[in-house]
Amino acid sequence: MIEARGLARTFKSRGRSVEAVRGVDLDVSAGELVGFLGPNGAGKTTTLRMLTTLLRPTAGKATVSGCDLLADPLGVRRRIGYVAQGGGTTPELKVIEEMVLQAQFYGLSKSDAVRRSGELTKMLDIADLDQRLCKTLSGGQRRRLDVALGLLHDPRLVFLDEPSTGLDPQSRANLWDHIRSLREDHDTTVFLTTHYLDEADALCDRILVIDNGRIVAEGSPSDLKSQVSGDRVEVGVPAEHVAAAAEVAGTLPGAHEVSTVDEMVRFRVPRGDTALPEMLRALDTADVPITSVQVHRPSLDDVFLTLTGRTLRDAEKETAEQADGGSDGGSSTEKETAGVS
Repeated sequence: MIEARGLARTFKSRGRSVEAVRGVDLDVSAGELVGFLGPNGAGKTTTLRMLTTLLRPTAGKATVSGCDLLADPLGVRRRIGYVAQGGGTTPELKVIEEMVLQAQFYGLSKSDAVRRSGELTKMLDIADLDQRLCKTLSGGQRRRLDVALGLLHDPRLVFLDEPSTGLDPQSRANLWDHIRSLREDHDTTVFLTTHYLDEADALCDRILVIDNGRIVAEGSPSDLKSQVSGDRVEVGVPAEHVAAAAEVAGTLPGAHEVSTVDEMVRFRVPRGDTALPEMLRALDTADVPITSVQVHRPSLDDVFLTLTGRTLRDAEKETAEQADGGSDGGSSTEKETAGVS
């Protein structure tokens, strides 16, 4: 469904060149649900905009849904669905009016547009909202409508850009079920960008991690987490016993990355569940009192830390503090060039 080689994009910003994407290679097979993970500024949104013909690559080539990205951008647009972060509805139109109108933009006849809109409102549980004005919908209802609009022309490949951002937990879980059904019940290939680690872990068959404009890892969530060496154990002790507790932790078989933060000793060990009893016995023998104990299995955030030296959450915070506004570096330039194909 997607094959990209050497995809790159350079922006001009304040008299200098900014390499937002630096030679991305990626493949997505038919029927896959693939997550694209990375912090703001990593090149995630720029890559998505290139693959959806909203931004012309500076270099590289790609085939998307059987069409050449550069030679046949119109063919790409006809074959894909795209659900942007901000959505795209007319506030004063009714839900059914919006859907029929956008279906006709795709070339469907009035009767086919009405039929297809009815199918999608049922599939995404918004059939009872079809007479509501778009502006009156809740966040979760609006996102389901956005997904429906991206499916009007029955594309085999759908791009979802941050589909659950800003939703409450119940609405997110509901939307996840609908995204799963696209692949499982309708054989739709889904390319999903997200900042939510739990979302990527729960939904995706495979994950691509991008950082500094390059793909730095790919694999299933379990494969990526297996790259992290061991479980993370955190043991809380009084401040005066931290040094002694850290020394004990260092003697455990396989223990590594021993560190201390305030009144907490942290380390990694191959099997946290089996190492913990030995740790507790050793601390008791050393007369070190314990205030808390936690064992964490590897997470996708641990994967990101292993790959880049920072957690995804730290990277998001760091980028937000440095940003002038927008995302993926050179955002103002990207807005100026959006739609070029």
